[in-house]
Amino acid sequence: MAELRKFRTEELKARSGELHCGDKILVTGTVYTARDAAHKRFAALLDEGKELPIPLEGAVIYYAGPTPAPEGRPIGSCGPTTSGRMDRFAPRLLDLGLGGMIGKGERSQEVRDAVVRNKAVYLCAVGGAGALACNCIKSCEVIAFEDLGCESVKKLYVEDFPLIVADDCYGGDIFSSGRAEYCTAE
Repeated sequence: MAELRKFRTEELKARSGELHCGDKILVTGTVYTARDAAHKRFAALLDEGKELPIPLEGAVIYYAGPTPAPEGRPIGSCGPTTSGRMDRFAPRLLDLGLGGMIGKGERSQEVRDAVVRNKAVYLCAVGGAGALACNCIKSCEVIAFEDLGCESVKKLYVEDFPLIVADDCYGGDIFSSGRAEYCTAE
């Protein structure tokens, strides 16, 4: 098995050329959680010409809605949500400087094109393993839309968070290539 390469979140966009569809990596640094409701508010703020509550340039958004933290922990279970629900918002955010996204599931062609156009990356976390993923999260701070509860925007610090490159800046897509390799038409 190949050694897992380590990346800092703030370097992901600049080093996206080193990442290829199917690569398994460990990520350390700041990620922001944002799901459907937060993305709708992001769009409204942008439409009004206002700033977002997160710095977009090179940022990484994790599509997750963590559960409350048990005593002595920074966060509860924190697994990925289905990324496709954010597809209508993602190209705009990528065009404004977003460096990467973490979630689960296939993305639309528009998102894949925006990943290539902006030399960004889409990473998949293991769905159903939120209780294990939370062990990589060392801090959690609500930074926007507290009224959304678990869907509020949170700033997380992760260490050695295991991810798979799903869409790379060359147009590689793990879902398309996986179907081509493992599915046969009858």
